[in-house]
Amino acid sequence: MKIGIVCYPTFGGSGVVATELGKALALKGHQVHFITYSQPVRLDFISGNIFYHEVSVSDYPLFDYQPYELVLSSKLVDVVKYEKLDLLHVHYAIPHASAAYMAKQILAKEGINIPVITTLHGTDITLLGKDPSFEPVITFAINQSDAVTAVSDSLKQDTLKYFKIEKPIHVIPNFICVDDYIQQSKSECDKKQFAPYGERILIHVSNFRKVKRIDDVLRVFEKVRKKYSSKLILVGDGPERANIEKLCRELDTCNDIRSMGKITDPTPLLCVADLFLLPSETESFGLAALEAMACKVPVISTNTGGLPEVNINGITGYTSNVGDVDDMANNALKILNDDATLYKFKEQAYEQAKKYDLGEVLPLYEKLYAETLKQA
Repeated sequence: MKIGIVCYPTFGGSGVVATELGKALALKGHQVHFITYSQPVRLDFISGNIFYHEVSVSDYPLFDYQPYELVLSSKLVDVVKYEKLDLLHVHYAIPHASAAYMAKQILAKEGINIPVITTLHGTDITLLGKDPSFEPVITFAINQSDAVTAVSDSLKQDTLKYFKIEKPIHVIPNFICVDDYIQQSKSECDKKQFAPYGERILIHVSNFRKVKRIDDVLRVFEKVRKKYSSKLILVGDGPERANIEKLCRELDTCNDIRSMGKITDPTPLLCVADLFLLPSETESFGLAALEAMACKVPVISTNTGGLPEVNINGITGYTSNVGDVDDMANNALKILNDDATLYKFKEQAYEQAKKYDLGEVLPLYEKLYAETLKQA
């Protein structure tokens, strides 16, 4: 198949999943065309089956904001026509699904039928979906898609709650390639550089937005650190960075925190960790948690969104109510205080991660592609 993938090219979960999906499809022999405004950060894979088409947006004085959706629609028309694509798989409802619909209508006038599959990832539903100004467009774009997927059952239920959806939503979870994490962690794991005296290592990876509640990460760490010698690694960057630096000074924990900034592949850091902290206000899935589990790192998270589907309370880690820092810290200490308990949680986290291996999830997408093309 010739597949066009439309995604955000950033460090966020939707862009990572879309890119890794495209790379996996290319390895299976499909021809994959990425269509976005810059090269995806995870597109570090060279293959004769992968192509990148940049959506260039000119800065016209007439516009206060660049009309990306319109330019994307035109680019989709161009790529579909001249690369003879079989289908478009767009990740994120706005503006990708609506842009794909417009492209589909333009192409139909020329006798070209291009099926569109829309994958919902989270904030396009849980954040934009709550804004009345977006609701009609999102509802229309989803309903006009030839097939719709969501990355968790929780996100599916949220979509049905916020929008009047007239077609089935297929739950196809996010995924990882388990072997890549284990192989890399064995060759690159160097724990002593972060914990020279055998301290426990906690880690958090995110885009440092307010929804990630990174202040809770620091408060949990501060409580754990009082009971057990430990270090904290922060991976990522974003609008909350300045607040984090201020809070660690107030808590007097800065000397035990390492901020690593944005890193394309966090695996070498995850493999040194004993515990992953994810106290988010909402997560449609929790890809960062799954990546940690693939490195045999148990997870302390909130019980919101799709997180309980990934992080099984009492098995792969623990879940707590949003903002319950005391409970998160107590749960962290349950795991960290005893080597045997820590080992058990590490192994159980890894076993759970294997359920989301690429080999289990990729066939679900290929099956959906085939069914959608058959019905088109």
